[in-house]
Amino acid sequence: MAELMVRDGTWTFDGDAVRIVPGRERGVHKLRQDLGEFTVPLAALAGIALEPARKGGRLRLRLREGADPLLQVTGGGLPDEANPYRLTVDAGRVEVAEYFVDTVRQALMLEQIPDGPTDRYLLPGPSVPLSAAGVDGVATFDGERVHLEWRWNTSETKRDWGPRNFTLGALEAVEWRAAAGLESGYLRFRPRGATERLKPEHDPNSIELWGFKKESGTTALLAAAVAARLPHPSAGTGKSLPAAAPAAPLTPAAPLAPAAPRAPAAAPAEDHDALLRRLRELGELHRDGILTEEEFTATKAAVLRRFHTGG
Repeated sequence: MAELMVRDGTWTFDGDAVRIVPGRERGVHKLRQDLGEFTVPLAALAGIALEPARKGGRLRLRLREGADPLLQVTGGGLPDEANPYRLTVDAGRVEVAEYFVDTVRQALMLEQIPDGPTDRYLLPGPSVPLSAAGVDGVATFDGERVHLEWRWNTSETKRDWGPRNFTLGALEAVEWRAAAGLESGYLRFRPRGATERLKPEHDPNSIELWGFKKESGTTALLAAAVAARLPHPSAGTGKSLPAAAPAAPLTPAAPLAPAAPRAPAAAPAEDHDALLRRLRELGELHRDGILTEEEFTATKAAVLRRFHTGG
């Protein structure tokens, strides 16, 4: 038995699994606290390392590719401080951390655990039910169904479609991307057979994400919970997926009934009207506390640059 207890959290290894309990200190990222306590089986581990730092160090678990639905669905997009497999080690606990590393490495060697990818999830993913808010909508997942509800500031295109509902059998995949610069992030649910890809602000199967601190952490957990219950991306490579009920046709809720969703206009999206609208939205999101001061300032500056240069 090896145990490392620091302000950032507690890791315990019993020879078969690492139990991770996040700390409750103010500096511990909300995603880690929302994820809560969970267990990583030895079979899911590819390695462990202690990285030196100015004061103490950082302990990191490296998981086998495809073992964890959270890492799979976020694709490396989580910021370092939100990574549940990273633990900040106080200077006085470095020797304990070194012993912890040696103990886990010895178990991996004795059990001859492969460090290559896996074709099935070895962790169950976040517990449900879950609710996650983005910029223009709220997603809920009860373990069987996904429901999307739009906020007041959603695009007219999404509003025309009305609320969205998906069973797991109707979904081919769930996708999550963090925002990057002026590019919005998204939480997207991809129905089986769907081929059209719209921008997040127009896609009736997506919730738009800006920034990370406020909303994206919980959306990543919800995405992982859905992914954990869908077929693994590497399972049955080259074979068709198990039969399931086809996805409901992509048609708006009554009484609206356009033949097909309105795609974004072909004209450049960065015209003055669009940029002015973006600035107003940024101000509202900042006022409502969805964007932090830092995120608001950086994004506003980028929009203003587009405004003065014409894109």
